[in-house]
Amino acid sequence: MGKTKIIATIGESTNSKQKIKELILKGCDAVRINMRQADYSFCDNIFKIIDELNKELNTTVSVILDTNGPDIRVGKVNENNAFLKGDTIVRIYKEDVLGDETKFSVSYDNFVSEVKIGNTISINDGLVELIVEEKEELYLKCRVIKEGTINSQSDVHVVGIKLDIPFLSEKDKQDILYAHKKNADFLAVSFVSSSEDILEINDMLIELGNDHMGILAKIEKESAIEEIDEIIKVSDGVIIARADLGVEVPMERIPGLQKSIISKCHMAGKISVVAAELVSTMEENMRPTRAEVSDIANAVLDGVDAVMLSGETTIGKYPIETLDIVEKIIVSAEEGIDYLSLLDKAARTEKQDVTGEISYSVAMLSCRLKCKVIVAPTISGYTAKKISRFRPSCSILAITSDVNTARSLSLNFGIMPILVDEFKNLDSMITKSKKIAIEKFNLEKNDKIIITGGYPFKEVKHTNFVKIEEI
Repeated sequence: MGKTKIIATIGESTNSKQKIKELILKGCDAVRINMRQADYSFCDNIFKIIDELNKELNTTVSVILDTNGPDIRVGKVNENNAFLKGDTIVRIYKEDVLGDETKFSVSYDNFVSEVKIGNTISINDGLVELIVEEKEELYLKCRVIKEGTINSQSDVHVVGIKLDIPFLSEKDKQDILYAHKKNADFLAVSFVSSSEDILEINDMLIELGNDHMGILAKIEKESAIEEIDEIIKVSDGVIIARADLGVEVPMERIPGLQKSIISKCHMAGKISVVAAELVSTMEENMRPTRAEVSDIANAVLDGVDAVMLSGETTIGKYPIETLDIVEKIIVSAEEGIDYLSLLDKAARTEKQDVTGEISYSVAMLSCRLKCKVIVAPTISGYTAKKISRFRPSCSILAITSDVNTARSLSLNFGIMPILVDEFKNLDSMITKSKKIAIEKFNLEKNDKIIITGGYPFKEVKHTNFVKIEEI
């Protein structure tokens, strides 16, 4: 398996236990549920399936719930779709109307009053664009500058301005409460504009007493790009949602922004995820394009933690084949990663504490000694995450007795979490670690492994030993 993780969004193509099992066996590390499309009954079933499969397969696949966020949607459209022809006039009404090729309404009550003449309105992931020419009390008069089809519930963006929509809707609050009750592992937060948005959710989790669920900020707005450093600082990681981001900023900027954000996350020790249109060709075809292969490979070479599949595994015809191919691309691309360069970059900003220095040394030693695996027995996952940040060339086997810790490590580069019974002493820990490493990585005589952690267990709060073992 590759060190770069794969997230699969679950939908109609993959919502059975058998399909999810096949995804996991092909290399899926986490599943995502998009709350725009899912109800709680659907979610209950996915949580149940993941719990059952993790026990059956001895895996630690995590669950990510993706919030709606402060999005705006097209209202009901006649026969569910309407084609807006170029250079024609379309009115967007304040009150609900049945949409067609000349008019429609949206889900935000103050849309007409807040949008201004000259603003560009992007619909359906930027496939349709309108420009506001006139503004009346009851509607906006717009001209179609990019023709295309709109549907009931198509997304609507006003380019370049921030509308006065509360960041957390009542539905989002209920979804977060639901995620808490189901012990979801990560919350993917949609349409983040600033660090304040993340802090609002963090405050909610503190009130709930939830210190397990990680917060992943989805970067979809230009305002988020402007505040990216602060957003990374207060999040557990970010998801570069290229489809929605491409609506807000020119598409030619996306590759450079992606590379920059991955680097910033790496320097900060936070999770980075690249999402949207990874292999969208495979929604209908058995093979990706060469450009899609190169796209995934470049993200891997840049040191991304994970890639996320959306339509490919929700509505696509070939979800299992897609995951298999993405895994093969990852494994091949990882052969070309400049691990020492990534290690050196991370070392520049590492705190000069015991755990940081030992983690750096372990990563460096693993490269110099060509170790097959780093074994990191851990209670909180802290040491494993530290080592992951230094991007060692071998995998990190994170051995823990805590299921929440194991699932919290599912998105970090190179970490393979393994659940075990609690260790009694150092000798039993080393013996057990060697046995698991040999089984999981098919180690042979004279192969080297590094074991590192904190001892005595539960008494020390930092990593304090390193042991090199030869099989």
